[in-house]
Amino acid sequence: MNAPPKAITGPSTFLDDRLGAGNFLKRNLRKVFPDHWSFLLGEIALYSFVILLLTGTFLTFWFKPSMGEVNYLGNYAPLYDVRMSEAYASSLHISFDIRGGLLVRQMHHWAALLFVAGMTAHALRIFFTGAYRKPRELNWLIGVGLLTLALLEGLTGYSLPDDLLSGAGLRITQGVAQSIPIVGTYISFFLFGGEYPGHDVIPRFYTIHILLIPGILLALISAHMILMWVQKHTQMPGKARTEKNVVGAPFYPAFMAKSGAFFLFTFGVIALLGTFAQINPIWLFGPYNPANISAGSQPDWYMGFLEGALRLMPAWEINFLGHTVTFSVLIPALVPMGIIMTGLALYPFLEQWVTGDRREHHVCDRPRNNPHRTSIGISAITFYGILWLLGANDEISANFHIDLYTTTWFGRFAVFIGPAIAYWITYRTCIGLQRKDAEVLSHGVESGVIKRMPNGQYIEVHTPPAEDIAEHIRGKKEIPMLVGSADGDGIPPKGARSAIGRLRTKMSEAYGTDHVPLTDGHHNGHHEEEHAAVGAGERKELH
Repeated sequence: MNAPPKAITGPSTFLDDRLGAGNFLKRNLRKVFPDHWSFLLGEIALYSFVILLLTGTFLTFWFKPSMGEVNYLGNYAPLYDVRMSEAYASSLHISFDIRGGLLVRQMHHWAALLFVAGMTAHALRIFFTGAYRKPRELNWLIGVGLLTLALLEGLTGYSLPDDLLSGAGLRITQGVAQSIPIVGTYISFFLFGGEYPGHDVIPRFYTIHILLIPGILLALISAHMILMWVQKHTQMPGKARTEKNVVGAPFYPAFMAKSGAFFLFTFGVIALLGTFAQINPIWLFGPYNPANISAGSQPDWYMGFLEGALRLMPAWEINFLGHTVTFSVLIPALVPMGIIMTGLALYPFLEQWVTGDRREHHVCDRPRNNPHRTSIGISAITFYGILWLLGANDEISANFHIDLYTTTWFGRFAVFIGPAIAYWITYRTCIGLQRKDAEVLSHGVESGVIKRMPNGQYIEVHTPPAEDIAEHIRGKKEIPMLVGSADGDGIPPKGARSAIGRLRTKMSEAYGTDHVPLTDGHHNGHHEEEHAAVGAGERKELH
């Protein structure tokens, strides 16, 4: 391992003689990447995006982004000679007349779902492990932007076939746009070119879907990868892992071979889904007609929470300065998305403000070791999940024979109460897991060996935990806290003299207090009851 392998030195020398890039390649091909299963979640999103580009390119050869009307003369008999748009007719043509067209179309749709799912899981991994902290705040903001753009990309692509189901979603989009005060009518006119549905929406969405948003996505993904490469990858706590090193395998050949295999695995899964799992059967829905709507209409999963918010929101509108403000549409459209996306974008900076922690972090936290952060994340997931579930309140009502209004009112209460309950349960779970870790370090693990003492008492012998497990547990770091208490003369720190400063110190103390400090005990074979002590994290003066 002291010298690069010949497979690296050969091409490096060739390029160095011509471009002077040999040292750059030698250095970067040996870059070390850590090995942990959760780091593959981001790769799922990346490979899904690659598959989206490949399958999308195939579909563009035959799709016609036009609202011009034609009579369908293809091979799908139930719709033969039916009047429809060229967009819908070309989608049917791809599905039934182009060899492999239906497979590629379904692979494209499944890859889109997996792309958003992979990014969501990747974002949750970064959030729960604190991998967004300095120096990675900018990369975190890029990731939030990517997730937002992916939702818009999915919306525009979902609308292109111009079938009855996607038309219903497009109608909701138009209603949401018009609900925005002052600028709503202009946004609607920009999208639809006049009265809904008009003749311009499909061509405009097509341009946005295949050119504008993919170009921005490609640029942001490149920036995201470059920053990750320059700043080095985070790693989970463990033996010999510090803030100044990376323990793992080199990019070439280990990581490259593993990533190549994982890409093929992702491609294979999407191909199998496209082959055996039917998705978006547009021929069953028929062409879009503004006067009709499909029964049980449901959007793709990642837009379900907005659908749920619309269904739960009570009817509410007011007249203000000559404008009608429809809160029953405006709030569901903007508030849930605003809470989730704005909260994600601001959280690294809010946490830094609360804790005063401006150090660089290259070793991740275990979620249990920052219980408040983990509880906030689970509360947000619960909030999202309830809205997502109630986006299908009509299907729940029909299949489980529950009154529709009962499910709606349940959702209206659950969307507020559910996150609070989730927060409390998650916090107590994290504290319990920390106590279990402390017990493992101080008393060891159960060996299964029963020992009889001279006084006749039977005890179970405990043995020290395996070294890798122990080091993983010892990776816990105390959360910094700001000092807000008065000094010996009764004078509080400068930053804690205002109302905001006092609030900040109280939040910092609540966020950073360590209720279960880790201590290594002596393993003498006796199991003693552990009592959690209240400790204090690293404290910083507030200025």
